[in-house]
Amino acid sequence: MKKLILALTFGLFGFGMFTGDYAPTTKAQTTYYRGKDGKIHKRWSKRRKNAVIGGVGGAVVGAAVSHGHPVKGAVIGGAVGTGAGYLFGRHKDKKSGLLPRKY
Repeated sequence: MKKLILALTFGLFGFGMFTGDYAPTTKAQTTYYRGKDGKIHKRWSKRRKNAVIGGVGGAVVGAAVSHGHPVKGAVIGGAVGTGAGYLFGRHKDKKSGLLPRKY
């Protein structure tokens, strides 16, 4: 039971600090930037970034919570976390203006 409470607490509150989106932005960020090496790089969208964070976090939580089958729990948790992170990032992309709204 303690592992479940720890996993839910970390899942609900812990991953918010890794996204870096504390303050809402009013305009869309540029999608390209010049790196230190002088090359032009493309930024990750919030969809991609949150899907990766959700997948890794879901895999860690799934492996920790599953009893006797950590690999199976990690695969299931990673899949669920990736899907949830993608949907959350897609919502944030729509709010910031990176994705057009379709009505």
